[in-house]
Amino acid sequence: MQRYFINQPAGQTELELPKEVAHHLVTVMRAQVGSQVEVVLSNHRVYLATVTTTAPARVKIVKDLDRDSELPLRVTLLCGLPKTKEKPEMIVQKATELGADKIVFFESARSISHWAKQKQDKKIARLQKIADGAAEQSHRNRQPQVAYSPDLRTALADNPADQRVVAWEESAKQGETSALHQLLTQMTPGQSLAAVFGPEGGLTSQEVEQMQAAEVVPVGLGPRILRTETAPLYFLAAVSYASELAVNHR
Repeated sequence: MQRYFINQPAGQTELELPKEVAHHLVTVMRAQVGSQVEVVLSNHRVYLATVTTTAPARVKIVKDLDRDSELPLRVTLLCGLPKTKEKPEMIVQKATELGADKIVFFESARSISHWAKQKQDKKIARLQKIADGAAEQSHRNRQPQVAYSPDLRTALADNPADQRVVAWEESAKQGETSALHQLLTQMTPGQSLAAVFGPEGGLTSQEVEQMQAAEVVPVGLGPRILRTETAPLYFLAAVSYASELAVNHR
């Protein structure tokens, strides 16, 4: 069943759909009067709704479905800007499907790609649209926020969290295997977690020192060195396993 995010408050029994949603539902999906859809309102709850008219497109709320597909932890990804246009798009789409709450791209010292100031808003708007579509496709209750920071220092300052980690390849090389597991098993639902990932060339020693000063914990992601677009997805899968799938086995 199709799911749409409607930025309208709960409490109304009938809603007129926004133009883009109406176009997709009626023109693309060929919905008719009586068709059913799921809508997520501004309270982040999911409702079953029935199409009552198609011109304009209106739906009637049938019931609250009481479904929550969000991760128990609120996860922010701080990603060093990759060198191609496709990699940020892939990270945003797949990280949304895996439950990220926020995705921030920052220009690392070793980032090859640089976003011109006059193009930053346009690039973020495109990535946000990808995130919004992925949130609907994966039946999320929330659309993650996509943002940009000019450097690591700003990214850290703008994104405090209950716990912050950095996926550092030196931790993996040194055989560290337990820090991430220990941290995740100690966290409780509702807490926030931020994770830093370097670009293709990795993080510099100065950036690592910045994070150490900010009490960011280095963690390994297994014995293999992961690509910049793979590491955030591995991390989210680990968070899901620790906080959702393995919760009954602790």
